[in-house]
Amino acid sequence: MLYYLFDYLNTLNLPGAGLFHYISFRAGLALIFSLIVSIVIGKKIINKLRQQQIGETVRDLGLAGQIEKSGTPTMGGIIILAAILIPVLLFAKLHNVYVLTMILATVWLGLIGFLDDYIKVFKKNKEGLKGSFKIIGQIGVGLIVGCILYFSDDVVVHKRVASNYQLQADEQFVTHLHVQNQGEHFKWIMTDDMTTTIPFIRGNEFNYNWLISDLQKSYGWLLFIPIVIFIVIAVSNGANMTDGLDGLATGTSAIVGIALAVLAYVSSHANFADYLGVMYIPNAEELVIFIAAFVGACIGFLWYNSFPAQVFMGDTGSLALGGIIAVFAIAIRKELLIPVLCGVFLIENVSVMLQVAYFKYSKKRYGEGRRIFLMAPLHHHYQKKGIHEAKIVARFWIVAVLLAVVTIVTLKLR
Repeated sequence: MLYYLFDYLNTLNLPGAGLFHYISFRAGLALIFSLIVSIVIGKKIINKLRQQQIGETVRDLGLAGQIEKSGTPTMGGIIILAAILIPVLLFAKLHNVYVLTMILATVWLGLIGFLDDYIKVFKKNKEGLKGSFKIIGQIGVGLIVGCILYFSDDVVVHKRVASNYQLQADEQFVTHLHVQNQGEHFKWIMTDDMTTTIPFIRGNEFNYNWLISDLQKSYGWLLFIPIVIFIVIAVSNGANMTDGLDGLATGTSAIVGIALAVLAYVSSHANFADYLGVMYIPNAEELVIFIAAFVGACIGFLWYNSFPAQVFMGDTGSLALGGIIAVFAIAIRKELLIPVLCGVFLIENVSVMLQVAYFKYSKKRYGEGRRIFLMAPLHHHYQKKGIHEAKIVARFWIVAVLLAVVTIVTLKLR
């Protein structure tokens, strides 16, 4: 909202009003403001949760320091959601299709998580919202996001191609982005098809429509939307699995968010996109504002969520964090980088699936269930081995940083 105010003031030649036209300035404001919101509002919300006796019910799994966490305020994901949405509403262009999509995904998944936490805390039902209802909610947001990104006329990409490239029916030559690089002549074309990025491969672009070449382009959504739904479900559940130690999911999400901010910035800047040989996505620069608020919210929440935690995010936060990362990556055409960038979430998810599958298999085969890990998800395995919780979190963060760096390096490594 402030963007529109200062845009108007700039027409009146008010000194300093033009700063709001710079993405870096507004992103910095969003980051700082989200930190302030999460720290200032966070304290008040935590006190309110304590007054309402909204505390975590902890099952005794024989983990060190577990019982001491019983009664710690939960549903703290409200802090994260507020710290994301308030700066975005203030500093982003609210008519931007990408911003509207991210706001929708944030609120939708936040509400699903809130319902789950509400049932656990107020209805005293440890199971929370039924898994089938969670999946339906995640499918719903994936369906809407997929439809927006596939059918909206505002969602286009510019691809750099050789000067002798033959235009397809759905492509348009973009003259103002015509470039010459290292003696080679290139031109940019604009297309609304769902082209995405394949890491580590030269000419690293992949079009979903290639998989359905026998069908008309208008049916490409039959493939793209299910992929979006799968990614949203996988990443949001991965973040939910990771949220088992103080600061683990929050810190990991902040690291992932920083990498996504870099990817979004270079993809939304024509010169950087040309230099790196990646797709240029017009209007995606507003996503940098969103992800800056996301990173600030995560870091601010760590003020209270780091060991020993004063508040837990609950599903209100974890489902939203994972969903935001998934939708954001899809919007900037980097969803195929998720297994690398979100490797911590992936291994947490896989550890649970392997544990359950092997337990069932061994019980059927040998008559007794056997385990691969001492306990799943993976972070609990290391707890069982006697490693302190804070050390496990720090090491997982280090792994997340390494994966984030590898993800960014893929811009040139192909």
